Amino acid sequence: MIVTQEITALQQLVDRSRRLGADRSICNWGGGNTSAKTTMLDHMGREIRVMWVKGSGSDLAEATEKSFTALRLDEVLPLMERDAMTDEEMVDYLAHCMVEAKHPRSSIETLLHAFIPHTHVDHTHPDSIIAICTSTNGREVAKEIFGDRAVWVPYLRPGFALSKLVAEAVRANPQCECVLMEKHGLITWGETSEACYANTVRIIGEAAEYLEAKQRGRVAFGGVKHPALPQEERRRIAVQILPFVRGIVSERQGAILSFDDSPEFLEFAGSHDAPSLSQVGAACPDHLVHTKRRPLFVDWSPSEGVDALKEKLKAGLTAYRDDYTAYYERNVDLDVPMHDPFPRILLIPGLGVIGTGKNKKMANIALDLYRRAIEVMRGATAIGEFVSLDEKESFDVEYWPLELYKLTLAPPEKELSRKVAYITGGAGGIGSATARRLAEEGAHVVIADLAADAARRLAEELCADHGPGTAIGVALDVTQEDAVVRSIEEAILAYGGIDLFVSNAGLASSAPVTETSLAEWNKNVAVLGTGYFLTSREAFRVMVEQGRGGAVVFVTSKNAVYAGKDASAYSAAKAMENHLARCLAVEGGPHGIRVNIVMPDAVLQGSNIWNSAWREERARAYGIAPEELEDYYRRRTILGVNILPEDIAEAILFFCSPRSAKTTGCMLTVDGGVAAAFPR
Repeated sequence: MIVTQEITALQQLVDRSRRLGADRSICNWGGGNTSAKTTMLDHMGREIRVMWVKGSGSDLAEATEKSFTALRLDEVLPLMERDAMTDEEMVDYLAHCMVEAKHPRSSIETLLHAFIPHTHVDHTHPDSIIAICTSTNGREVAKEIFGDRAVWVPYLRPGFALSKLVAEAVRANPQCECVLMEKHGLITWGETSEACYANTVRIIGEAAEYLEAKQRGRVAFGGVKHPALPQEERRRIAVQILPFVRGIVSERQGAILSFDDSPEFLEFAGSHDAPSLSQVGAACPDHLVHTKRRPLFVDWSPSEGVDALKEKLKAGLTAYRDDYTAYYERNVDLDVPMHDPFPRILLIPGLGVIGTGKNKKMANIALDLYRRAIEVMRGATAIGEFVSLDEKESFDVEYWPLELYKLTLAPPEKELSRKVAYITGGAGGIGSATARRLAEEGAHVVIADLAADAARRLAEELCADHGPGTAIGVALDVTQEDAVVRSIEEAILAYGGIDLFVSNAGLASSAPVTETSLAEWNKNVAVLGTGYFLTSREAFRVMVEQGRGGAVVFVTSKNAVYAGKDASAYSAAKAMENHLARCLAVEGGPHGIRVNIVMPDAVLQGSNIWNSAWREERARAYGIAPEELEDYYRRRTILGVNILPEDIAEAILFFCSPRSAKTTGCMLTVDGGVAAAFPR
């Protein structure tokens, strides 16, 4: 169906798009679009003119051929003769122009690409151009830089009217090389894909050089008001406030946090102008969608201390919520529910910036876009005053029906979405199966293990399977208090807090009591008793600070209630775990923290414990060969089954999920049925 020319044009378009998207100072995440006009053969073998344009909802940096939609150009171009067209009419019309229904939905800016009389078109949001387009002197500066090579278009929300306005301006100025859209972005073109790319980069570069010259020798943002705290001090304070913030911003929905104290954020947040400049508004519609109209600026000085910071965070977040609710009520004219009323960006002088989102990826995107906004404000204030969309313009973008429609296309959130799970012994058999299962259900996972390299490899695997930021691996020796605290701090700095805590790290030893050394006894107690205490204590502290409850799951053993032969040290330590869990259930109740116990038996597959001397020791205790253990354990169960790590992971998932919301202090056996170990 498709001729070689068409394949080449699409491949060139994908390549150009990815090159543009790779530079975030040119293309925001998910923003911008590109197109190419060419010919192809339709289903009847007729040559038709088509336009390939990036579909809605994809990112240029990750574009593939499946990211683009082909439309019959001769059916689209007659729309130029219309006087007006609603968004809904336009979307419906373009759906009928698609060459194949399986292609993604057309971008709202499709007509802009179609109406411009050039073969290849780029629409981008470069920092340098946006800086000019959001400055009070922007139009004059554009004239100074580009002369009649650029056309300036006043702000209009994307759609039919803007597309027609741009096209008329380009056709009326055949000498022009680009269009600068006020408070929006840049449009460039070329007759070949490479010429289009070169023109885009050249125009952006000219603007950047002009701004760099204007900024040279100038103190940005009014200079430093609050110098950055030392790095270790910033980390210490961040660990204290992130769970506190997360608890507040999770009032309506859960949130994942990202903390960033990179130099550009510290410079801006600690500047004289940040309190006022940050409140002007979003740099462009693409920023607004992910960062909201304004960030929360916390008017705090590092000299005031952490307690004062918490008080100001609470007051600031409460006021932000109330102000956002009032903003929604003033402007809403559709039957649409209010978005989450809390900020996406929090600026804290001397400390850095916090980004929030429904997952780590979206929290990081908010931060990345605000980094771009800072560069825009830096450039805009070097040539004039920074200006933004007004309140109504902002609301119309944020609650734009076409943006809301995109949200309906997103897959439903999974059972553990917006939750953070911390798993000790996370790289072992049960631990890794649990990490995979919780990640499958949407959780962000902290894999803590003495085998730190294995934990990090598993985290990389989960990120590859479920998206960047899904998991991290951290080093953990559960017997060392400092190591436990450090690993919890890493979890907080990565995600903002902990909701689900799985205590699973273990070891095992087998010997008659008369042959059990004090060292062996102490080792069992240290790992299985003290280790469970230290890690659960730190997890409890985080959950209490968040104030949103949580779930704790102890992986103990059948031996916790059954007197295992020749395993007194192991069995006694496991019994300690069980009773510690019951005590924690009592303490956790008033905080909404549920504590439950999963008791496995003989989980041999993938187990580091069963691949150690424990296998031979247990076989010796039962008078059988080590290779006979699996069959021995299967035959002794009532159900005649072997227990796998995945079986334990399912039980842990149940206790982590809302399905067990009213269960705490429970012991659940997953052992195939061992009558002697029935809880009673």
